[in-house]
Amino acid sequence: MTTTPDILCIGSVLWDVIGRANAVMRMGSDVPGRITRLPGGVALNIAMTLRRFQLTPALLTAIGQDAEGDELLVACSGMGLITDYVYKSQDLPTDRYMAVEGANGLVAAIADAHSLEAAGARILEPLLDGRLGSAAHPFAGQIALDGNLTLGLLTEIAQGDAFQAADLRVAPASPGKAERLRPLLDCAHATLYVNLEEAQLLLKERPGTAQEAATALRDRGKARILVTDGGRDAADAGPHGVVTACPPEVLVTRVTGAGDTFMAAHIAAERRGEPPQTALENALEAAAIYVSGDVPS
Repeated sequence: MTTTPDILCIGSVLWDVIGRANAVMRMGSDVPGRITRLPGGVALNIAMTLRRFQLTPALLTAIGQDAEGDELLVACSGMGLITDYVYKSQDLPTDRYMAVEGANGLVAAIADAHSLEAAGARILEPLLDGRLGSAAHPFAGQIALDGNLTLGLLTEIAQGDAFQAADLRVAPASPGKAERLRPLLDCAHATLYVNLEEAQLLLKERPGTAQEAATALRDRGKARILVTDGGRDAADAGPHGVVTACPPEVLVTRVTGAGDTFMAAHIAAERRGEPPQTALENALEAAAIYVSGDVPS
């Protein structure tokens, strides 16, 4: 029997191939370092962090019926994640993400999420066919979405009857995909987690602080907005007003997955009943611990 999930994580589940070096890197740099392959993707990173907070997420994504996909599903199940609702494609390969990180942070990255995009609405079928919900009986729990979904699919989620009872928590995946979140700005049941650059892209303006950006985005719609800005103050603008907090100072050893960790930690904090200020502070602390390398990838 399938365990009842505490939250659904919808979006990219793939293999992360990460090259890390201790040197400062520029275009054309060729330096020694380490290359790792780990289960990743925005939706999976969020799910893995939620498991560390004793929650049980279910994954809704597209995985290829290939050796890499089989290995990835085994890894996900081994971490205690529910994979029963994953769409398994016969003709689409398992997606991948590749990044290079130096001492100066992320140098470059390529997200190959074409299979997720091609699968489209097929990954949402459990929310429409009665297994998790339907238009007549919408899923009423929390859903974590990532911006690797297409604009059309995110619009369907924002407007579709099957999602109107859900508590939507949304991450943009990358600055290049931030504008896909625009349909969700007017959803009162949505919370958007973005960094300052992503907020600026959504606004088509350049506010200088997270507080200014969160306030401006909140003023343009009904969604709750959380904005981070690296080691500087983060902000949360919603029905409670605007709260800010400064992340702890740490030595940064990795950056890929930091935003996903922040989002998952914030969701977990609010599920514990923490008020907005405390939840924001605890999420920033969890993200700081992650980038310092003190918790497993």
